[in-house]
Amino acid sequence: MRSGVRVGVDVGKVRIGVSRSDNHGMLAMPVETVSRDAGGRSDIARLLAIVSEYDAVEVVVGLPLALSGSRTASTEDAQVFAEALARALTVPVRLVDERLSTVSAQSALRASGRSAKTQRPVIDQVAATIILQHALDSERSSGTPAGSPLDLSGRP
Repeated sequence: MRSGVRVGVDVGKVRIGVSRSDNHGMLAMPVETVSRDAGGRSDIARLLAIVSEYDAVEVVVGLPLALSGSRTASTEDAQVFAEALARALTVPVRLVDERLSTVSAQSALRASGRSAKTQRPVIDQVAATIILQHALDSERSSGTPAGSPLDLSGRP
């Protein structure tokens, strides 16, 4: 298992959930929810600050695929956001399949007694934590990083 903090990102149309791991890559924990900026400046800037604050070695972005595995409009949105983030960062960005992460987050919050209304501010953080924890567990069991590295070669 590689050492170093990883930052997990759950990209939504309105909010971006952010999580981080411990330095040993064992445990993911929620960090905050960042408001999505249509211009793509303040949200990217905030994520850069979080990556810097935790001295992260990698960013894991959830890629929302349909249950069938096909791409959707949300998939494209997350990919475009991940590419913009990768261009702004000096650390690698990996895309990880995040099917059902939001459903899992909603179930976990409901099980903890949170109503749908009180879930809204933290649901994205919990989804980002689930995405990152899945990536950490996958790397620990397989010995290779989860998902796929974002390749910006040939992209403006």
